[in-house]
Amino acid sequence: MKGEFKKYSLIFKRPAGTSRGTLLQKDTYFIRIFDENKSGYGEAALFKGLSAEDVPGYEEKLDWALDNLDLPREELFEQLKDFSSIIFGLEQAFLSFQAEDTFLLYPSEFTEGKKSIPINGLVWMGPKDFMFEQIKQKIEEGYGVIKLKIGAIDFQDELDLLKYIRSQFSPGEIEIRVDANGAFSPREALEKLKRLSDFQIHSIEQPIKAGQWEEMVRLCEQTPLPVALDEELIGISFDADKEAVLAQIRPQYIILKPALHGGFIGSDSWIQAAEKLGIGWWITSALESNTGLNAIAQYTANKKVKIPQGLGTGSLFTNNFDSPLYINKGALHFNPVKKMEFSLFKD
Repeated sequence: MKGEFKKYSLIFKRPAGTSRGTLLQKDTYFIRIFDENKSGYGEAALFKGLSAEDVPGYEEKLDWALDNLDLPREELFEQLKDFSSIIFGLEQAFLSFQAEDTFLLYPSEFTEGKKSIPINGLVWMGPKDFMFEQIKQKIEEGYGVIKLKIGAIDFQDELDLLKYIRSQFSPGEIEIRVDANGAFSPREALEKLKRLSDFQIHSIEQPIKAGQWEEMVRLCEQTPLPVALDEELIGISFDADKEAVLAQIRPQYIILKPALHGGFIGSDSWIQAAEKLGIGWWITSALESNTGLNAIAQYTANKKVKIPQGLGTGSLFTNNFDSPLYINKGALHFNPVKKMEFSLFKD
């Protein structure tokens, strides 16, 4: 078996604002593994500026992985434990290679078009008027859960947006999640969480920057609303460390991005550790193309999830690949008649 990769730049339809800055494009890597008879494909979705593996030598490590595809799978992934997105891409490629249908990785009622996955509607940071228009649009599109990126504009303006939603819709009608991406300082975080809780928020994602464990422990103990960890989990690859982190911090939720949290095998171990401690979880995408999103959606559907997930990012890019995935009334659906259009590699 042989392998190759190609780098690809996904271009945002409009700038995507976060507390870490504004995104105009997102680079990713596509993998092809093949023999003389067939090919399998995956997306190694490196997230520059966020992934623990965003270090010099990433492409060399990807080359190494593709030169060593004949290693036992466990040994190969052990050698790649610090390169989460490469594991994620290889998992897809191996499943794709073995599948009868190249992009049907986890067959289920979802891929048969019989069931859908509830998702949140994502509202990006920007001027207050821009965020207001996004909120109105998501509600009109039928989303029952709105997730707002916060922390980049004036906090009072963000509270005003939340006040608007609650003036129009009760918590039973619209669930609100917020994602601070570590924007709050430990000193101010608890007070801001108290003010946010006035609007009956479902949860806040990563209120302070990752790595401040003592402060995060204290915040999770005292918080008036549920805290969900995201960036805090990045770069932790050993099962014992995962259990130790969750046992120490005791968040109410964790949020899993397979490309950042050890692929599907890594996400499975995070879920096992969380459930052992009674911690909730959900799965989100990390700005992958529709190729990676297709894999994550199929994986998620097999988990028989009941709460809304974060899988609505496929429509963000101008040069994405057409896929069987589509969104309708706040849920992600799969059209079993439509095929993934993916032609980066010439077999």
